[in-house]
Amino acid sequence: MKNTIILLSLIILVSCKETSKEAQELKNGEATEQKVTTVEPVKKKPLSPHTSAMAMVGDAHIHIDYSSPGVRDRIIFGGLLAYDQIWQAGAHMATWIETNKDLQIDGKTLPKGKYGFFTIPSKDNWIIIFNSNWEQHGKDEYDEKNDVLRFKVTPKISEEIKEHLEYKVTKTTDNSGTISLSWEKVLVEFPFEVK
Repeated sequence: MKNTIILLSLIILVSCKETSKEAQELKNGEATEQKVTTVEPVKKKPLSPHTSAMAMVGDAHIHIDYSSPGVRDRIIFGGLLAYDQIWQAGAHMATWIETNKDLQIDGKTLPKGKYGFFTIPSKDNWIIIFNSNWEQHGKDEYDEKNDVLRFKVTPKISEEIKEHLEYKVTKTTDNSGTISLSWEKVLVEFPFEVK
């Protein structure tokens, strides 16, 4: 029994010396461990973030997909965007609208489907356009012959500036609603009914 205690004491003593030696080496800088820290670069916010608006109106699911440019102290309508010129109603890729049900807009039927959404802004009225070519960059491939529906609306002018382009689909009754876009000082909206 005595021999076992002596043996255990020796083992403990030797391991303590080894631990002490390692601690001394660390203190003297012989065995140092380096930690490498990487810093993630700060991601810049996009100037025209990609976003969407959607709602259920009756049985219709309406989805609008767009990039939302900012005003950034610019004159937008009649400035950055010339009047009486086609506009993809957003930034980058053309804005698109999808509905899983036929809609009645301006007394006409917009069949269920996915459409490029374009406008032609002017001071007194805007032309709203649903085009069968929904997947295109900007207005580069826009062709009037692919228009499925066109109609005019009167813009509302506000004194307050809406910094980023925003679309809304708003339910007004069980079977009807409005689609609106607002940017800078302009609000354009039109009603629809689910067929």
